[in-house]
Amino acid sequence: MATFSRQLLSGSTNGREIPVAATATPGTAIHTAVTGTTNFDELYIWASNVTATAATLTIEWGGVTDPGDHITKAYSIPANSPPIPIVTGQVLNNGLLVKAFSGTASAINLGGYVNRING
Repeated sequence: MATFSRQLLSGSTNGREIPVAATATPGTAIHTAVTGTTNFDELYIWASNVTATAATLTIEWGGVTDPGDHITKAYSIPANSPPIPIVTGQVLNNGLLVKAFSGTASAINLGGYVNRING
């Protein structure tokens, strides 16, 4: 029987938002998935734009190849937005990385959590 445990995004400090500082690939580190291939991380990530101008967001999912490793590419996040769901339960494992970059440095904050599924 599988067990679930809620985890913070590994790029977060104490559950705080992660500012997307990178403006190109490779992006700002958001999360490193669980190692191995028998367990999974189910990710939930929200994006908010903390500036007065719309900004684009690209999330690199397990690699940096365009377009195969992009879960979103140049997605426009409106100015002064509340948190918008971006990743809604997609899974990753084997130590792969989730990274993000924006057209505007530090305009977008990412927050969320991981359900770690063991077994």
